[in-house]
Amino acid sequence: MLITITLEPENDSQLDATALSHLLRKHPGRLQTFELSVGNAHVFYPEYSPERTTAALLLEVDAVGLVRNKRFRGDNGALDYYINDRPFTASSLLAVAMGKVLRSAMTETSEAHPELVGTPLPLRLEVPVISTRGNDGKDLVRRLFAPLGWAIEQTPIALDDAYPLWEDSRYSSLVLTGTVPLNLALRQLYVLLPVLDDSKHYWVNDDEAEKLVRHGEGWLPDHPERALISHRYLAHQKDLVEAAEARIAAAAPVPTVDPAEPAEARGSTAPPLRVQRAEAVIAALKDCGAHHVVDVGSGPGALLRRLQKDSFFTRILGTDVSAHSLEQAAKMLNLDELADADKDRIKLLHSSAVYRDERIAGFDAVVLMEVVEHIEPSRLPALEDSIFAGAAPRSVIVTTPNSEFNRLYPALAAGTMRHEDHRFEWTRAEFAGWADAVAARHGYGVEYRPVGEESASAGPATQMAIFRKVGA
Repeated sequence: MLITITLEPENDSQLDATALSHLLRKHPGRLQTFELSVGNAHVFYPEYSPERTTAALLLEVDAVGLVRNKRFRGDNGALDYYINDRPFTASSLLAVAMGKVLRSAMTETSEAHPELVGTPLPLRLEVPVISTRGNDGKDLVRRLFAPLGWAIEQTPIALDDAYPLWEDSRYSSLVLTGTVPLNLALRQLYVLLPVLDDSKHYWVNDDEAEKLVRHGEGWLPDHPERALISHRYLAHQKDLVEAAEARIAAAAPVPTVDPAEPAEARGSTAPPLRVQRAEAVIAALKDCGAHHVVDVGSGPGALLRRLQKDSFFTRILGTDVSAHSLEQAAKMLNLDELADADKDRIKLLHSSAVYRDERIAGFDAVVLMEVVEHIEPSRLPALEDSIFAGAAPRSVIVTTPNSEFNRLYPALAAGTMRHEDHRFEWTRAEFAGWADAVAARHGYGVEYRPVGEESASAGPATQMAIFRKVGA
């Protein structure tokens, strides 16, 4: 995959186009190659003169290597991991190369030409192949780049030149021309290429949310498609989107503030809800004296990582039905690099929450953090049997969204749930009805705690139930 950057000043301009090489900090006299996790990136100059200078970034993707290092997030199906459009379609792979190779050019400093760092320059950016996946792919390019002042030339790529009557492929070539500071242009492209492709080849975590905020500075807060950009860039992970949006919104012009609007949407300095939730779970575990903990439905390991860092917890087990999530958790926890003693302290297990598994018995506590709402209501009795009758720990911690609070989220349409994979979301009364009945059937007492911002009329954003075995 390829991107070219051309600086061509007007005829009467005093600007020397060779300044591009100084701003990019890449020598024009030689081919430079950089070894990356996704392949090899090459930087070279197809043309170099005071009148017109072009720099090219060419990425040779190691498709087989992506599969072998398990960072590639391909579509389902064995062949799709090897036969796909990753080697030639501009995507998160090219964004990674830009972030590594052109990182210094994205900053606001230049030793050779400090006067040009924030100066709008006549630029031409060419990307030979972009994805237009989705029904709005062709229109999406305009929606993303036009509000930033770019003139757009998008040319569909034929599915097969030998058959002109066939429909075009879902790929296009893209040319952007505009007068924009170079560092700003690169940061915009860094964010928007993965947005166009709507896919990322690596796991998206807190670091990606931080990158979105950093590279979006100065243009993303007031972009009309900010919500779409955030969701696609962060792989539709709602918690990360909420966290990033809170910080981005703080820099956006806000004409009015609804007192009932959640703190996250008002740019509050309070930690994101996902952080408050994890901290509340850990506090509850310590209140229960639970040193040996099972995180059922642990996902990519966000809570496990916090438990791992806290010496209070001496035996930790994470379980999930998704093998891919367990792989991501293993990377987050650095399990391969742990000392033997630490490997004995924390382990991962492929297991389902709705089937009895004797391997999770004998622990002080079981955590179900944002798990129950992902289970079909008809399977909740199986969950109850697995956890409360089968594992039967001294304590069980359950958190789940409070559906009454949903109306306070401006971006959430009425009647919709917080995540597309949620099978249901309970009101406070519904949650208490389920928890009280479960506790009575299995000999537990139950305590309720609010998590996150709390509304007088709608209650907390997240609701928590702490089950304690009676007499234990």
